[in-house]
Order: sequence, then C-alpha cells, then structure tokens
Amino acid sequence: MIGIDLGTTYSLISRFTKGEPKLIPNLFGDILTPSVVGVDEANDFLVGKPAKELLSVDPTRAIGLFKRDMGLNRTYSLGGSMYTPVELSSIVLSCLKNDAEMYLEEPVQDVVISVPAYFNDDARVATKMAGELAGLNVMRIINEPTAAALAFGVVKKDEDKTVLVFDLGGGTFDVTVLEIFEGVLEVRASSGKTFLGGEDFTQNLFEWVLKELGRHENDLEKNKKWANKLKAQCEAAKRQLTEADQATLSIPNPSGDENEKMPELVITQQKFREINARLLDQMYSPLNRVLSDSRMSKDSVDEILLVGGASRMRCVQSLIEDYFKQTPSSILHPDHAVACGTCIQAAMLKKDAAVQEIVSTDVSSHTLGVSISRKIGNKHEHGYFMPIIDRNTTLPVSRVEEVATIEMGQTSITVDVYQGESRKIENNHLLGEFKVEGIPPRLAGEEVVAIRFTYDLNGVLEVEATILSTNKSKS
Repeated sequence: MIGIDLGTTYSLISRFTKGEPKLIPNLFGDILTPSVVGVDEANDFLVGKPAKELLSVDPTRAIGLFKRDMGLNRTYSLGGSMYTPVELSSIVLSCLKNDAEMYLEEPVQDVVISVPAYFNDDARVATKMAGELAGLNVMRIINEPTAAALAFGVVKKDEDKTVLVFDLGGGTFDVTVLEIFEGVLEVRASSGKTFLGGEDFTQNLFEWVLKELGRHENDLEKNKKWANKLKAQCEAAKRQLTEADQATLSIPNPSGDENEKMPELVITQQKFREINARLLDQMYSPLNRVLSDSRMSKDSVDEILLVGGASRMRCVQSLIEDYFKQTPSSILHPDHAVACGTCIQAAMLKKDAAVQEIVSTDVSSHTLGVSISRKIGNKHEHGYFMPIIDRNTTLPVSRVEEVATIEMGQTSITVDVYQGESRKIENNHLLGEFKVEGIPPRLAGEEVVAIRFTYDLNGVLEVEATILSTNKSKS
C-alpha cells in the first residue's frame, strides 16, 4: 500500500518500509511531480515535468491548478477534448501509480490519498473517484494536516504536547489544532480557506509586475506564451525570496528575441509583503476560529508545524511568529510532511507493528445539515438551516434529527443537504438532495421523518431518511 499527496502544484508518492516513511521518486528521479497534464502533437498525455515545460511554451496544450476545482461542475479544454478536474486528477494519479510500480517493481493498487482539511464533501468524493478512475483502491482519504501530524507524531511519539499544523500549499490553506498524548493524535479543530495558497501570492506579484510594465489583459490574450514566461519568472522570484532579502525578476521579451535586453525588477521582502497584504490578512480568521473551536489560547500551543511549500515564505513565517510569539518547528520538510503521513496512515491500516501504538482521530471541517421551514406567526418560512453534525465533531459519527410534515395530507418531503455555518441556506453550500415519498397523508405535524447523517473517516457523508410510521427509508 502506498500514500499519495495529491497537491495543487506538486504531488508526491510514499511508502512505509522498515519502520519509516520513504518517498518514492518519479520516472525522472524527482520526489516532486508537478500536478500538470498536457498532450503532445500525437495527442498522447504528458504528466509532470514535461507537461509543465509544455505549459510554458504552449499554454493551450497543458493544464495545471485543476485540483482547486475538484467537486465543481467545470471542464477544461485540452488537445481538442474536454476534461473534468476528476479526469485530469486521475491522469496524474495514474502516472504516480506507474512510477511507484516501476520503482518498487511490484503492482500497486491500495492507496491512501490526502486532501485539504477544508475540502467539502463534493471535493472528497471527487478525489476518491479520481483514484478509482486511475485503477487505485482508495482505502482512506486523509486530511493533509492530519497526515503531517502523523509524520510529526512518529518522530516525537514519546512527547505529550499540543501542536498547531499550519498548512499553506499551492492552492489551499488549512490550520489544525491537535493534541499528542501517549501515542494518540487527537484532532481538536480544523479551519481554513479552499482558495488561498502560494499560487495566489504568485498571481498578485504577476499582476503588480504587469502594472509596473504598463501592460493590460488584452496584451495577455495576444501573447499567452509571454504571459506564461513572465508568470514563471514571478514564481522564481517568490521562491528566491524564501532565502534572500530581495529577488531580481527578469522580464521576458514579448517579441521572443532573447538578444534584445529587457528591464529587470528588484522585489524586496517589504514590497512582496505589501503586494500580498490582503492574502496575509485572510489567514487571521482561520487562526482565530481554530483556537476558538478547540477552546485554546495562543499560549496553549506547544509547537507549530509548517506544512506546504508556500509556508516557507518569510512573510508567512513572520505572521506566525508575531501571532504566536514563537518560532515554528523545522523538524519536518514542509514539502514532504503530508506524503510521509499518508504512508504512515497506510501502515496503520495494514496494522504494521512499527505503528501499532499510534492512534489518530479527525474531525468534520464543516457543519452539515438540511433545509427546513420555520413557523413564524401563522405561516411557514422556507430556507432555514438545521445543523445535524456540527463542525469539528470527531469522526466517524452518526447523528439523527427528526422533521415533521407541515401541511395537511402531505405525502412527500425533499431532503436538501447543506454544508456551512449560516442559519440561512442561501449562505451555505448545497451538497445534494433527494425526495422521500410515500408518507401517509395525515394532519400537519403528525408524520415524522428521521434524517440520519453518517460521516465516515474519509470525511464522506451518507444521508438516510426514514418515515417513522412505516419504517420506509431512502438515501
């Protein structure tokens, strides 16, 4: 069994062997595989490094960042065909599967795949579908911060402490508080933002450079190749700023003439912080929420674990140090921690003796419930949200709430399943719906339907409705 960190910008493979996690290199000998899919002139798929190189020279034949749209009804055009985020992710997973099989010299089927803690139910189901489409048997979907915490817990399994996992990847931001005691990793709370990551910092720098150059969106449409090269330079400058006080950004020539000298821009740490001030400010809300939900103060956090390549940015580390008044831990490699944790989870599922004393729990990242009507005065008003499973409830969990008919002779109800924190459904996310029919026609309020929500360890939701008078169920 292997573990896969299916990332927004990079993906990794791992396997637990000889009592420790081991990262598996891809066909090119690299640990990190770019999460990019392309097609060559013969319409054969390219994945990883060659696809990323193709993206820079012909953006119409390669695609990246599709993980952000997992669970959404979106399609991408590639080589004259349309692909969903699930299909593109399955192509990446299939490539990783093949790389693992070549390296291990044995078939690979069972897998643990990581997802952002703040992924909703649709995105989790989509991730599992992508794995199955790639010919993998997805044994567990694990939250990225929990996976990183497992890797941390294996290293420091004899220590009891409260750990905050700060996970800033290429496309998503998660923050999780957990307690480690006597080999048990108990997640207390998780929060985050699905659309906040290192790519957003690169995009802000890119847009700032365009303004400095006096360029407009129309210029980008006319010369997509130049725009991609410029964005690659912005990414390189961002990475340079993780180590240096300033970075020099080379502007590519729009005409393609490499002999014609173009201007260079110097980006200082201060300027980079100013450009991304709004993104940095967005991190405070999840930090405050996760501490509030776990009923802990900043001083209660014993150690801060940085996860995700974007967490290496100095402006991010400064934010953390200012907020908690302590220096984050550097015991794990930010890019490798999640992948290592996925194979540790795989080893736990296989009951490997090396991890038999480790136990982990996880929580639901969102509140889940249904749409109901409330009686206000002499009439019923629709559109209210009735929570059934509150956010940060320990998984697995099964909860039941009852609803009653509101009209005389009512023979059916529609169960609308939502996720969110607002009391009105218009502000929450619709996960799905189904109709329960065959309710005996009686007076309003006399027939009751029990709605059961079951949330498993993968963070995948099952909903069942039962008419209590007939014991007839539908899910």
